[in-house]
Amino acid sequence: MEKELIEKTIRAAVEQRGCFLVDVTLSKDNDVVVSIEKEVGDVDLDDCVAVNDAFLAAFDKDVEDYSLTVSSAGLDQPFKVAGQYRKAVGSPVVVLLKGGSKLTGVLTDADDEGISLRYSKKETVEGKKKKETVEHEDRFHFAEINSVKPHVEFKK
Repeated sequence: MEKELIEKTIRAAVEQRGCFLVDVTLSKDNDVVVSIEKEVGDVDLDDCVAVNDAFLAAFDKDVEDYSLTVSSAGLDQPFKVAGQYRKAVGSPVVVLLKGGSKLTGVLTDADDEGISLRYSKKETVEGKKKKETVEHEDRFHFAEINSVKPHVEFKK
């Protein structure tokens, strides 16, 4: 099995469900993990079943032994493809920059070059004794970014 062949084979089934392919991993033991994301809304069980069925129809288990997992991209996982960034515009994210800085804010734009982020930061303001919260909206090129993940906050 080859990753490219798997992607090509299941792409139509993924797109028919209004989804896009996030990642396909293939271990040396033929453990196949397919991650998908929905263009609008959330991936549901029917989406995973449809992609699973398309895979099973294309790859005969009697010819090649494999295990298959089809799932949505995890909330705790960094974005990997452009569709994830586009879908997250307007949502809270955590951005880890090269150099170690971590910013939490709202993703305001994403394109092939990078992202724009609106965030707040405590800073020293001229004429003030205490640090104050200052709003920023900055553009970051992908070369400056280690990872971007959804920001999930659990309310009490």
